[in-house]
Amino acid sequence: MDAELYDVIIIGGGPAGYTAGLYCGRAAMKTLLLEKYMAGGQMAITAHIDNYPGFPEGVDGFTLAMDMQKQAERFQIEHKEVAVASVQLDGTVKAITTADGTVYRARAVILATGASPRELGLPEERDLRGKGVSYCATCDGAFFRNKTVAVIGGGDTAAADAIYLSKLCKQVYLVHRRDALRAAAVYHDALQQAENVTFVWNSTVEEILHDSVVTGIRVKDKLTGDMQNLECQGVFVAVGTAPNTKLYEDQVQLDGNGYIISDENTKTSQLGVFAAGDVRTKPLRQVVTAVADGAVAAYMAEEYIQLQTVESE
Repeated sequence: MDAELYDVIIIGGGPAGYTAGLYCGRAAMKTLLLEKYMAGGQMAITAHIDNYPGFPEGVDGFTLAMDMQKQAERFQIEHKEVAVASVQLDGTVKAITTADGTVYRARAVILATGASPRELGLPEERDLRGKGVSYCATCDGAFFRNKTVAVIGGGDTAAADAIYLSKLCKQVYLVHRRDALRAAAVYHDALQQAENVTFVWNSTVEEILHDSVVTGIRVKDKLTGDMQNLECQGVFVAVGTAPNTKLYEDQVQLDGNGYIISDENTKTSQLGVFAAGDVRTKPLRQVVTAVADGAVAAYMAEEYIQLQTVESE
């Protein structure tokens, strides 16, 4: 028996995915959303979101994620927590195979799998995950209360992590390869006011020191070549993200960094396939831009399906 046919399958349950689900549901399209972990993606592990409109005092990411999920599911979209194993995106009917071997079919697909934190690439890094190395300060910061930690990076995430950890930890080293942060200006004053944040400029991490757990980092001054050891019990890596596009690399066009190429209409190189959120090429990756993408992708998917229906009549 052929697999059930959906109008739209959405892969990914972050803000882009659930907004797309909301709009698809309201348009009365038969919609399935597949998410391998939990609603919200990276948003769900963000302790405080200050720049999403409508929340004057800000909102925690987990709460916002749960509310987005409830709102979308109110319009009868289906939601399954399962990983996607493979996709077939060409043709008028797309096929999505999940890790349990189930095949789902749809007229249109919205790719909203987001991006994941980049690693430093050090040989001991992966072995020390959960043993002092973390990629989420809001998830793991409480484990390092009154301890010394290092944050690696110079963007918004690194700055926000350093501020958050400064409220929990005895000492925070902020290690950046340049001589100034790339983070938005709003973070600078807060960092300057945090007396327990020490900047380590023009430096790269060459080694994570450890026995069975993290004991420190060895950093290199890029200008002088000098090396120094910084004692710490936690290392929080915040050096950007990598798109979750491995499943699609032979099926839609990607840019040099692996992001799905699409413009503001969210259309990809494959007919009937749309990209929304951090997974696609764009100048700004924020919750608000992901939400906008989700709405556009749903609209474009509806338009595509209507056109296909007319042409088949």
